[in-house]
Amino acid sequence: MNMDIVTSVTALRERLQGEPNNVFVPTMGNLHEGHIDLIRIAKPKAACTVVSIFVNRLQFGPREDFERYPRTFENDCDKLRGAGVNVVFAPDEKEIYPEPQTYVVEPSDLQHILDGAFRPGHFRGVATVVLKLFNMVMPHAAIFGKKDYQQYLVLRDMVRQLALPVEIIPADTVRAADGLALSSRNGYLSPAERAEAPRLYALLRDARERIARGERNFQRIELETMAQLSQHGWNPQYVAVRRRADLQTPAAEERGLVVLAAAYLGKTRLIDNIEVTL
Repeated sequence: MNMDIVTSVTALRERLQGEPNNVFVPTMGNLHEGHIDLIRIAKPKAACTVVSIFVNRLQFGPREDFERYPRTFENDCDKLRGAGVNVVFAPDEKEIYPEPQTYVVEPSDLQHILDGAFRPGHFRGVATVVLKLFNMVMPHAAIFGKKDYQQYLVLRDMVRQLALPVEIIPADTVRAADGLALSSRNGYLSPAERAEAPRLYALLRDARERIARGERNFQRIELETMAQLSQHGWNPQYVAVRRRADLQTPAAEERGLVVLAAAYLGKTRLIDNIEVTL
């Protein structure tokens, strides 16, 4: 099957003009099986599957890993070809930001909690680039992984509040056999850290069990889970039991919950979450 690689918005629009509809998977490249799963979900939903590869400076903080974020374009294209993608949009920075981006998308207060508290401006950067990409690709649906749970909610709310004609489709987290959520940043882990990394998901599963058994002191669950991470050499930023709909602190009788966590293992920041339905 032919896969077209385009680098300009003009070429992208020309290529998509003849398509009845398209489904979109935005990525920052360095693709893994989690991304390929998003493409599998996307393909039946439209005549044309579009994947973007763009490392978006706007969503990285000043001391984060923008410069060293892995860029593996040739390898990515091989994987996308194998997955049956129709169009790869691989713009450079000048194409996405031909001038300084002074108009930005300001998400709700959701952007300031959890991940947003530790990465100020991150969700503004994500929402701004995704809105631009939506305007370039004009998809009728877009697929986002639930590993980035807060990002998924920010984008879901953006689409709803700005009345964008795009359906946001969430996809379950893809995991390695030992439970570690697949992430482009896992490549930063040393062999010893990689062996330790599945503990994060194991502890989230323990937290889910405690809640499912009827424990309602969510703060105790959060603090004890963080303490266990610390005891094994992690530097946890948060473990939080939240309401799934909006990531606010749940009432004791809440039915749909999610337990979210972010922690450093060595120099690598890992995030994960697990949904709890009572």
